[in-house]
Amino acid sequence: MKGIGKYFIFLSRLFVKREPLKTYMKQIIDECVKIGIDSLVIVAIVSTFIGAVTCIQTAYNMVSPLIPDYVISVVVRDMTLLELAPTITAIVFAGKVGSNIAGELGTMKITEQIDALEVMGINSVSFLGLPKIVGAVFMFPMLVILAGFLAIMGGYFAGTLTGVITPQDYIYGLRADFIEFNVTFAMIKSVVFAFLVASISSYKGYSTSGGALEVGHASTSAVTNSCIAILTADYLLAELLL
Repeated sequence: MKGIGKYFIFLSRLFVKREPLKTYMKQIIDECVKIGIDSLVIVAIVSTFIGAVTCIQTAYNMVSPLIPDYVISVVVRDMTLLELAPTITAIVFAGKVGSNIAGELGTMKITEQIDALEVMGINSVSFLGLPKIVGAVFMFPMLVILAGFLAIMGGYFAGTLTGVITPQDYIYGLRADFIEFNVTFAMIKSVVFAFLVASISSYKGYSTSGGALEVGHASTSAVTNSCIAILTADYLLAELLL
């Protein structure tokens, strides 16, 4: 509970005595590149193979001849939008981006760079943490959109190339009984997950004390706590919005 209280105090400091917004523009753009562009490859690989595996395993479990083949792509579509694209991408995001944020801020903390900012009268929490959070919230939904598209395409290629479903049935299943709110739900989850990962990782890095060993501990703790927060938020959002 003590750590949770310190986390909320950290969040409150993000918006108190911050610098003018124009001060953050270059930092936000740099963070968008670092957080979004540099994560494209890993997100593309993971999402494509997850979609392919979901398609093949769904086809494997459809043993009844009474179930039409297009149900395979219905399952791939709904699983991708509701869970796989936002949540699995967020777990990967926490491992790559979260550990990087915690390590960067932890290194600045133990080398007293953050103390130097405070001496100059700069709100170091806002100056260092806010661009990372804004960059994550802006870029992560785009990664989720990409992940959803590639997962569905991965399922298409895996299903059609192996012969478990025809291209016509797959496309028909993608359109059948489509619920538009599922896309909105995925976007809401992506924004919440991005904020949690960036803010928790920033807090863990900013709270580092000691030496190089503690920086490693902070990175590990950031990823672990981010994953727990993602899964908790995933359940709560499902309860509240579905």
